[in-house]
Amino acid sequence: MEKLTQRTAHTHTLLCVGLDPIGDDAQVTRRLAEVIDQTSEYAAAFKTNLAFFLSRENGVQLLRDTVQRIPESIPVILDGKFGDIANTADHYARFAYDIIGADGVTVNPYMGDDAIVPFARPGKLVFVLAKTSNKPAHSLQDVALTRGGYLSDCAAQVARKLDEEHGGIGLVVGATNAEAVARLRAQSPEQWFLVPGVGAQGGDLAATLRGGLRADGSGLLINTSRVLWQAADAGAVARQLVEQINELRPVAV
Repeated sequence: MEKLTQRTAHTHTLLCVGLDPIGDDAQVTRRLAEVIDQTSEYAAAFKTNLAFFLSRENGVQLLRDTVQRIPESIPVILDGKFGDIANTADHYARFAYDIIGADGVTVNPYMGDDAIVPFARPGKLVFVLAKTSNKPAHSLQDVALTRGGYLSDCAAQVARKLDEEHGGIGLVVGATNAEAVARLRAQSPEQWFLVPGVGAQGGDLAATLRGGLRADGSGLLINTSRVLWQAADAGAVARQLVEQINELRPVAV
């Protein structure tokens, strides 16, 4: 987490720039370069969505080129939502870190610590899905447990234990449920949260910051993808988002 901590402290930003490229290959290549160049000044991290690259014939190379274009001081999270048994997870980790050059990943914890620990290399970021930003009709995350709480709480508890053992493990917590953000922060007071759902999905930024920030006014990565991708000037929008976030933070930055 050191790279992320240094970046957020130095630049006073909690904005995570999501890269979910849409359009034909020529358009996407050009637009990726524009968005990265325009928003790097304001980004605490970039999040590349693996599916949007793998759906292209030369998607892996495009992804590698994209990561290489991002300044070295800015962490890159590969959003692959990986989740498999340990030996398979190890190969996914090699792909994410050794082939792509990412600094972190998102992981589905359904298969337990086998799916998480192989990604917990020193200096890397692992964000475990706890309460995601989508709103399905049938949600496993919202299944109530007989001992109290929800399955998402159990995922958070596993992630917290593994963070204590290995370090570098945080949570994915969607901004579309501010109550869940606050509940999970109470359970995980020190871990970093990667927070999708602000912007096109309608998440409440103020409520998310109020419930999710740590006592030091940090600990959240507020991800925005579509709003920046579609903006005529992604840099101007990124700057406005950073200003909005910092106005709502309870400590001076």
